[in-house]
Amino acid sequence: MSLGAPLGAPAWAQSPKVLKFIPQADLRSIDPIWTTAYITRNHGYMVYDTLFAMDKDLVPQPQMVDKYEVSADKLKYTFTLRDGLKWHDGAPVKAADCIASLKRWEKRDPQGQKLEGFTASMDAVNDKTFTITLKEPFALVLDSLAKLSSNTPFMMPERIANTDAFQQITDAIGSGPFKFVKDEWVPGNKAVYVKNTDYVPRKEAPSFAAGGKVVKVDRVEWLYVPDASTASAALAAGEVDFYEQPPVDLLPVLEKNKDIVVANIDPQGSQGVLRFNSSTRRSTTSRRARRCSC
Repeated sequence: MSLGAPLGAPAWAQSPKVLKFIPQADLRSIDPIWTTAYITRNHGYMVYDTLFAMDKDLVPQPQMVDKYEVSADKLKYTFTLRDGLKWHDGAPVKAADCIASLKRWEKRDPQGQKLEGFTASMDAVNDKTFTITLKEPFALVLDSLAKLSSNTPFMMPERIANTDAFQQITDAIGSGPFKFVKDEWVPGNKAVYVKNTDYVPRKEAPSFAAGGKVVKVDRVEWLYVPDASTASAALAAGEVDFYEQPPVDLLPVLEKNKDIVVANIDPQGSQGVLRFNSSTRRSTTSRRARRCSC
């Protein structure tokens, strides 16, 4: 379960356009396709955008896509990008960028690999339109493009998306609501994002990962504080605005502060799964070893 303690009033008065945030982990990699780390996924949602996104009912909704069509035989999907999409370097987002991004994502993500197995081709019709043609119908095409968590199919410029999927990218150039300030990134300490003034939100109301992403601050500072007591003290003192995941045993202390709101920001929680690696040969050897030891 993820727990947050957001927005003490004094902090807003000090920094009306700067959000100081203590994340649940240190940002070590800026490539959300190369790693499944949730902190890098969260970085991805700051910097990048997706073709589709899940709404609060877990229904895929267009995000970077303006409109799409599905052929009667369910074998061809045609996607047209919405107007005004720009990369952080000012270049327009093109269909070729999206195709390259999807191909890189498919190399690393299990759901992407499944989609790749059903795909005959991905082709650019023009700069704003591309198609995905299937070998046979696959009911999870839109669900795959709207995949919420690691690895999320974030869109990147073609020149970056052409990086080998097993090699980390070094440029965090997206089309999302924030720009990553690489010069201020200090692993183990701080990551900084500034408002992307060229970003055009969708007109729909926000709904989970879908809808309009309206930026209300000019700058976000991720301040990694590994010691929970120090992080809680910083929040209580108004030095930061948001502590993403305080430990449960500190919540009673935080709740006593009238300037702090403690809220469960992930009511569904999460479940970890541990899978042991095994093989027939290894298992046989293990059984023999046990018999010998007896």
